[in-house]
Amino acid sequence: MSATSNSNNKSQVGIIMGSKSDLNIMQDAADILKELGVSFEMTVVSAHRTPERMFEYAKSASDRGLKVIIAGAGGAAHLPGMVASITQLPVIGVPVKSSNSIDGWDSILSILQMPNGIPVATVALNAAKNAGILAAQILGTSDTELSQRLLNYKEELKQKVEESAREMES
Repeated sequence: MSATSNSNNKSQVGIIMGSKSDLNIMQDAADILKELGVSFEMTVVSAHRTPERMFEYAKSASDRGLKVIIAGAGGAAHLPGMVASITQLPVIGVPVKSSNSIDGWDSILSILQMPNGIPVATVALNAAKNAGILAAQILGTSDTELSQRLLNYKEELKQKVEESAREMES
């Protein structure tokens, strides 16, 4: 699989999207994973146009060292659920508001309404950054250094809010 990684280690997170037009949204997942020091790969895998590629990607993900998959898709948004049906890895779905979308609701509901036995964690519409954070949190359950980086990240968020509050109050 074509991949981009931010370290020499095997990629821990796979970021896939239904088409290259989703990259402007899915880049947020890559950016936060880079910031947190988590290795990843990124590619296009279409559930509808390249089902064999999707099947191979999902089937080989664990053997390639992936621990979590983030899958972004718009419209009918079958990619996250189909990948989850093939792999035992956790899959985080990112509903993408695409040009053919019904205000994003079609994507949200397609990813959210998975049948029992095939879970997909679903973040908000276009919230690839949250998907990246969630992937890091999953990995952080067995990586104390990553867990500490996540705590530091959340502390920075807290400090930004407190700084904003002080500015508004003065």
